[in-house]
Amino acid sequence: MAIKVAIIDYGMGNLHSVYKKLAEFDVDPVVANTDDDIAKADKILLPGVGHFEAAINHLKDLGLFDALNEAVLIRKKQILGICLGMQLMAKESEEGNAAGFGWLDAQVIKFKIKDKIRHKVPQTGWNTINICKESSLFRNIDNHSEFYFLHSYHYEASEPKDVLTETQYEYDFVSAVEKDNIFGTQFHPEKSHDAGTELLKNFIRI
Repeated sequence: MAIKVAIIDYGMGNLHSVYKKLAEFDVDPVVANTDDDIAKADKILLPGVGHFEAAINHLKDLGLFDALNEAVLIRKKQILGICLGMQLMAKESEEGNAAGFGWLDAQVIKFKIKDKIRHKVPQTGWNTINICKESSLFRNIDNHSEFYFLHSYHYEASEPKDVLTETQYEYDFVSAVEKDNIFGTQFHPEKSHDAGTELLKNFIRI
């Protein structure tokens, strides 16, 4: 039986590209917008583009915030957050006035760029990653591989052991995290060609 992957739909972010990419694999992707969808899933994918506080409010309004906490913290289901989805896993963000899930000891801050001619905000386009620790998520992916980014805010992690990769954009920032059953990427693997495809496959295999 194919692994059921719940793609969380809370009204923020284009789910089509994520769904289309997962549909290429031997899995059963489901657009999930109820707690029952989450309960039935084997793995969870939390995408997102947009405002941190608005995202948290949408998740709570839909009853998905508590459902995700139960699935991740109690049932220990593996989850992959993408872009805003990864940011929501932190304790808080400078974007808005809402607490995040707090699954990782981190905060989300806006890029503090000095050379605004050379480094535009949001960071848009391809950039490389530096793998900080061994992980099954990056199996068969070369260090310094390129991934596609689109963001104005980034992680500031308090626990170095949670940092999976870093990326340089005037300064180094956290671009992927891993803690137990929780994974996150600031970049968009579904838009990152072969390396991104391999990463999503690895998540399914873990």
